[in-house]
Amino acid sequence: MEQPEDMASLSEFDSLAGSIPATKVEITVSCRNLLDKDMFSKSDPLCVMYTQGMENKQWREFGRTEVIDNTLNPDFVRKFIVDYFFEEKQNLRFDLYDVDSKSPDLSKHDFLGQAFCTLGEIVGSPGSRLEKPLTIGAFSLNSRTGKPMPAVSNGGLWMESLRTTGLEASGGVPGKKCGTIILSAEELSNCRDVATMQFCANKLDKKDFFGKSDPFLVFYRSNEDG
Repeated sequence: MEQPEDMASLSEFDSLAGSIPATKVEITVSCRNLLDKDMFSKSDPLCVMYTQGMENKQWREFGRTEVIDNTLNPDFVRKFIVDYFFEEKQNLRFDLYDVDSKSPDLSKHDFLGQAFCTLGEIVGSPGSRLEKPLTIGAFSLNSRTGKPMPAVSNGGLWMESLRTTGLEASGGVPGKKCGTIILSAEELSNCRDVATMQFCANKLDKKDFFGKSDPFLVFYRSNEDG
C-alpha cells in the first residue's frame, strides 16, 4: 500500500542489524518568525529532515515538507513517519530554506537556519512538543551560487565551537534572531481500519469575478496535546 502524498516516510531509519522498532511516531513541523529573504514578499519556507547513521555518523536526507508560499510562520502539512527505538539515540537535523525556484537542488535556495535534536527529546518533551531556536552559526558559501549552505561535520564537532563562541545563544548570527522550530510527535496506532467517505456541497459563494469558485476541503484532527 502506497504512502499518502502528505507523508514523508522511509522504511529503514538507518536500521541496526537485529533492531526491532518499538513504535512508529509521526513528526509535525511548524516554525515561527523565520528570516525574511525575499525583497517584495515573505519567505517561501521548506523544511528538510536528516537522520544520522549510527556507525558512520553520516547525515542523510530523510524527507522534505511541502513549500508554503509567503509566510514566516509556516505550519507544514506533510509529516515525517519514523521508527522510534527506545534504547537508541536517534539524531535528527532540520534545515529550513526559502525556496526561490522549482529546482530540487537545495544550493539554489536561501538557507534560513537549522536545528538539531534527538527523536527521544521530542517524544520525551511535555505533550511530545519540542521548541528549539533555529541557528545559522556555521555555514559555507556555495561555490556555484554564492549562497550560504549549512556546514555540518559528521561528528557534529562544530556545534561545540558554536557553544563556546556564544553564537548558538544568539541564533547563529550575532544580534539577529533566526526564528523557532516547533516539533511535535504522535505515536501511530496499529489500527489498519480504512474508512471511505464522500462529501458534497451546494450553493457555495461565488468568489471569482469571471468564473465560479474552486472549492477544496481541509481536514483537522486533534492531537494528544490538544
